[in-house]
Amino acid sequence: MESLSKQLEWLDLKWFLPETLLGFQYENDIFLYFLGLIPFVFFIRFLLFVNFRQKVEVAFFQTSLKTHWSVYLRFLPDVIMTFILALLVVAMARPQKTLENLEKTSEGIDIIMVIDISESMKTQDLKPDRLEAAKEVAKDFVAGRIQDRIGLVVFSGEAFSLSPLTNDYDLLYKFIEEIDFQMINKSGTAIGLALGVATNRLIDSKAKSKVIILLSDGDNTAGNIDPFTAAKLATSYKTRIYTVGVGKDGRVLVGTDPFGNDQYMDNTMDESTLRQIAKIGGGSYFRASDNKSLKEIFSTIDKLEKSEYKEKRFKDTSDFYQIYLNWVLVLFLFWLLLKCTFVSNPIED
Repeated sequence: MESLSKQLEWLDLKWFLPETLLGFQYENDIFLYFLGLIPFVFFIRFLLFVNFRQKVEVAFFQTSLKTHWSVYLRFLPDVIMTFILALLVVAMARPQKTLENLEKTSEGIDIIMVIDISESMKTQDLKPDRLEAAKEVAKDFVAGRIQDRIGLVVFSGEAFSLSPLTNDYDLLYKFIEEIDFQMINKSGTAIGLALGVATNRLIDSKAKSKVIILLSDGDNTAGNIDPFTAAKLATSYKTRIYTVGVGKDGRVLVGTDPFGNDQYMDNTMDESTLRQIAKIGGGSYFRASDNKSLKEIFSTIDKLEKSEYKEKRFKDTSDFYQIYLNWVLVLFLFWLLLKCTFVSNPIED
């Protein structure tokens, strides 16, 4: 029963609705221009009919004759022929519908962002301060990833994992927003310990590429793990390390005193530790002296560590010209039938 219904689906008048006809893609759309020629063909036929039609002279003694409604039926064959030609043109244009499925697969990257929250990150050479600037670029970095798992580690005198590896980016945004200086009470900058915690998060990772992004503004001053040893440990697990030194040298704003006056200090950052860590980790070292350069650094890292995507496109194209050819055949048979009835005009035909 269902098979019969499918076979008779072409009889549905929905195929003549404007939204149906406009919803098709036409393989040979140039034929659609011939639709505009159909009225012109009938106009030429009319001119030839007026000039060359056969006439039979008949004398009527009655001066006026009433026109019966059936007289207008003689136009019915022409109307049907118009539909036949129009449907034939549509069929020749080959209406189609294409269903396209896109299958996208990727080998994601596992990334741990390690962020310094020590007291020195309150310095305001970046706006509004170093930590807040770092949080903003971290959120932008997360927004630019697709299917990569990202985790967070924060550190000062100690280090802990704030977020495990996840591709729940909304959760990551929330964690990044919550980062503040009160998370760790112990002062100092435990870079080695932070790298150790990050590496521990990546030990069980099966990702093709594993990355640590370390953001800090100082030298290693706390923790019981040497940063170079920690970097070598990370490298042994095939992890690449990028380091970012935050802050500029010279006189920098560190805040205000109780009376609201700006307080400054002379800042000099020892970049050697961060450079050496990046070298051991097979990555790169960057220096961010302002907000703009910090954004550019994360943009560079984002381009260096891109996942490889593979796309497979499947197209399923269905033709519908047969439906309109069926209607052409039916209407043509009906047209022939009409020509064999009183509707025809033997003199003119």
